[in-house]
Amino acid sequence: MDFLLHHMLDTSAQKFPDKEALIHNQERLSFAQVAQQTAGVANGLRKAGLQRGDRVGIYLNSSVPQVLSIFGTSQAGGVFVPINTQLMPEQVVHIACDCQIKALVITASKLVSLGNCIKEIPSLEFIVVVADDELPTLGLPIHLFDDLCKQSPLSRNDDVAIGNDLAALLYTSGSTGKPKGVMLSHAQVMAGASIVSDYLSITERDRILAVLPFSFDAGLNQLTTAFQQGSTLVLMTFVFARQIVQQLIKEEITALAGVPTLWSLLVQPSSSLQKQQLPHLRYITNTGGAMPESILDQLKTLLPTTQIFLMYGLTEAFRSTYLDPAQVDVRPTSMGKAMPNTEILVINDEGEQCAPGEVGELVHRGPTVSLGYWQRPALTAERLRPHPLLPPGLSEKELVCYSGDLVKTDEEGFLYFVSRRDSMIKSSGYRISPSEVEEVLMRSEKLQAAAVIGVKDEVLGYAVKAFVIPRADFPLDTEALTAFCTENMPRYMVPKYIEALKSLPKGTSGKVNYPALRRREGEA
Repeated sequence: MDFLLHHMLDTSAQKFPDKEALIHNQERLSFAQVAQQTAGVANGLRKAGLQRGDRVGIYLNSSVPQVLSIFGTSQAGGVFVPINTQLMPEQVVHIACDCQIKALVITASKLVSLGNCIKEIPSLEFIVVVADDELPTLGLPIHLFDDLCKQSPLSRNDDVAIGNDLAALLYTSGSTGKPKGVMLSHAQVMAGASIVSDYLSITERDRILAVLPFSFDAGLNQLTTAFQQGSTLVLMTFVFARQIVQQLIKEEITALAGVPTLWSLLVQPSSSLQKQQLPHLRYITNTGGAMPESILDQLKTLLPTTQIFLMYGLTEAFRSTYLDPAQVDVRPTSMGKAMPNTEILVINDEGEQCAPGEVGELVHRGPTVSLGYWQRPALTAERLRPHPLLPPGLSEKELVCYSGDLVKTDEEGFLYFVSRRDSMIKSSGYRISPSEVEEVLMRSEKLQAAAVIGVKDEVLGYAVKAFVIPRADFPLDTEALTAFCTENMPRYMVPKYIEALKSLPKGTSGKVNYPALRRREGEA
């Protein structure tokens, strides 16, 4: 029975030993090779001093060593902490100190870039280096990653953890404060892989292109679903959208997950998607925010044989809902319904189930609800609470995840996102959803992206301000854009201010960083 993260690798290696498992640039490894090297990494970590429950920071770009480190940490009984390589040294140190990492897996060049910051991590006992440059001199033991891969392998008989044990910490910024670690058990990660594989019908025939970082829950799921189902995982980092298109063709990719900013890039003429046929691309999935209808319409035209799954999730409970591709034309703005083995509740401020059309908070119930935030019991208690609808004696025994997202359902039970609880704009007594304003702005087809916040106003209370990135072939005309909004939304929703930016601030997962925009305007 598979109950630990690395078991999915072991099982696929037994079923498909010679099948391509992992591809990155010129490296192509079979499942047997990945399993053998992972088991060596696990033994090397144990010999270096890693014990059950110790945290291992993995500060690597998308690569074979990154994947081996994740599975190897699991097999060694440790907890892997993927750290996005876009973070600044002080952010890396915050994460490392917050969860008291014992080991850090890193390239030599990135170790040099951290400089003296490495000395600010008192819990760090040893470093594993992927040699890509000359090693710096430090006062800590340094192990070469390649040497770990050659260690004699650990086996399943050496497992020390059970499914309820902590497997991973994913750091998420949230709306305020420094990043906090979401705790995921082996059982929760395994459940997420099984559920998503179910509704996406992922099999060993799929070839999945991974472009999202593994520090992002949807990115990590690309890894787990691929290895659980025996699919081939193709890793890549990109600068230009056309590089993704080229890889889709070269590797005959069947599956691609992205965030709205990625799809916006892919529909631009410079991506070359308009000139290509992608008969192998079976499905794409969107997460990390609603996909603008204008982008969705273009993708449907450009990818006529590809299924489009619109999904919603949160790190604290992983995926929550998805919209069946058959419904995309019918209700393109819907979040869909609950994913398998999951119940989604819409709860009002009185703790009661909302009627159709009534706005309430999305509450997630199911096996992917996380263990909470690392060493933050008060924040955990705010997010994970007893089931609001079960009778006393039962409700306390099951925690559900309050998402902080305001949603509503239609008469058929399909969910629609309204806003974050902390980002609704109250203007002249009206409650305005930023996402609704953004959707209309994008329908103008003159913008690459838009983000909306509320700014203080003496008369209105809060006024709507839109930050936009104009398309290269459409210089910004604020009067024309305002006129378009006036024609397509109630007057109280029309942005009072429109400001053009070269780029929108984003978090490490690619989502728009709304708190940064509010701080920019002095609203934080």
